[in-house]
Amino acid sequence: MTLSHSQLLQLKRWNTPTIYNGWEQITGQDAAAPVTNLEETVDFMPQMGPMVGYAATLVIQPSQSKHKSNNPDAWQQYRESLAETRRPTIVVVQDLDQPAVIGSFWGEVNANVHRSLGCVGAIVDGAIRDVDEMTNAGFKALARRLCVGHAHSTPVHWNCDVEVFGTRVRPGQLIHADKHGFMVINADEEAQLLSAAVQMDTNECETVIAAARSAHGLSTQETLARINAAAAEFSKRSAEQFGRAGEHR
Repeated sequence: MTLSHSQLLQLKRWNTPTIYNGWEQITGQDAAAPVTNLEETVDFMPQMGPMVGYAATLVIQPSQSKHKSNNPDAWQQYRESLAETRRPTIVVVQDLDQPAVIGSFWGEVNANVHRSLGCVGAIVDGAIRDVDEMTNAGFKALARRLCVGHAHSTPVHWNCDVEVFGTRVRPGQLIHADKHGFMVINADEEAQLLSAAVQMDTNECETVIAAARSAHGLSTQETLARINAAAAEFSKRSAEQFGRAGEHR
């Protein structure tokens, strides 16, 4: 399914850990399933907040000039494919040079071009450059690091499965990302995701967090008793709503 613009905007109001908490309640997967980044990412535009979109996938190898001659029309073909993807789009890029960083696919020009084609940002298992100019274009990026040059950056493969930061991403998967990292959502989990995240956040605020924040002036034993009671209430609510107790972390 494709979520409505309103639903996507509401998902964007929450940080990625909150979305994970909701996902955990509705998924059939294990809570430790590799749906989040397994390696460290860096959010170079944290002031832009979370980004939400559907994955368009790309493979690059900036160290190799041969890719330019192998397919001189790669840029045109890639952009045409990108224009047909679901929007808003997050471009997920596997850099075959990793762990080395030879050049950046991203900079001011590509950020503006991709923004015009409905892309809101990128997740790059490599580097970006022109970070201020990319931010000015309204294009958010999570990457390993910054770099100076672009080397031989060109699209090599696209619309294929990729692996970034230790996590597999398929074209069209819903992605939520912020300064904490990213997570990928299966299509059958999209419809319930927002309501589950909101319910879990409400449960936390009305039970365990409320008990902990109102403990001023109580003895240690009174504080523990209040928190334990709130934790039990949290689990009870989660079980009633989702059929599982939930984790209040």
